[in-house]
Amino acid sequence: MIRRRPDNDEIADLLERVSDLLEAQDANGFRVRAWRGAADTARSLSGLVVTVLDEEGVPGLVKLPGIGKSISAAIQEYVETGRLALLDRLEGEASAEDLFTTVPGIGEDLAHSIHEHLAIETLEDLEVAAHDGRLDHVPGFGPRRVQGVRDAIATMLRSSGLRRARRAEHRRGAEDAPRPDVAALLAVDATYRQGAQDGTLRLIAPRRFNPEGEAWLPVFHLEQGDGSYTAMFSNTARAHELGTTKDWVLVWYEQGGHEELCTIVTERRGPQAGLRVVRGREPECARHYETVG
Repeated sequence: MIRRRPDNDEIADLLERVSDLLEAQDANGFRVRAWRGAADTARSLSGLVVTVLDEEGVPGLVKLPGIGKSISAAIQEYVETGRLALLDRLEGEASAEDLFTTVPGIGEDLAHSIHEHLAIETLEDLEVAAHDGRLDHVPGFGPRRVQGVRDAIATMLRSSGLRRARRAEHRRGAEDAPRPDVAALLAVDATYRQGAQDGTLRLIAPRRFNPEGEAWLPVFHLEQGDGSYTAMFSNTARAHELGTTKDWVLVWYEQGGHEELCTIVTERRGPQAGLRVVRGREPECARHYETVG
């Protein structure tokens, strides 16, 4: 089944929804206005936004008034997948693990293992890991299962040309993209958890695992330099199962259209037991703690 292509009004509504949620969660005013301005551009454009994307790609969207790299990348994500991870996050629904369970052969336990060991968050990231050998080293994955993941994602991401382009873009982006320092991530984590404890942060009512519609999930936004951070407790099935919804913190870092998700937890064993660590970056955390004493 071919997914219907969104028109300008649908894209504008999406961008306005993001701006409204950012405003409601006390995000930086400039960021709120940027998303709202992009919505105005999309709604008033004489041609179709998807046509610009098809013919000129993200660089063509960036040329439109008020639409920068980050918002252009968001529009591309929505057009190609029908979802916007940022919107899911703002609504308290973000979960890379749930996304991985959409791949045939991957259940909740394997999805958690992938996220914990590889610190990846998209199907494109998973496809690359299945081809470059990293997935082979995740517990629960043997050669046949890895091949099954390759075949399943190949089908899910459709044409081979699109897959090759995404893999090439991923590799280039991974090399050039800015990466947040673990010290900065741990500082955001500390500020977030303190604010949650003090009750000074805005609370949202996540749709997932919240049948009563209770506003319990604190959310924190920080603009720093030309990058931005968003932090919230993990609202995943695994976190609820293990009772770690008030310990696992998800931190998203965004700069110049590149976005990275980090999971920060209290280490339970080893030399860093009792310390906050960024999953997948434990050696850097160890060096950080050595430096700060």
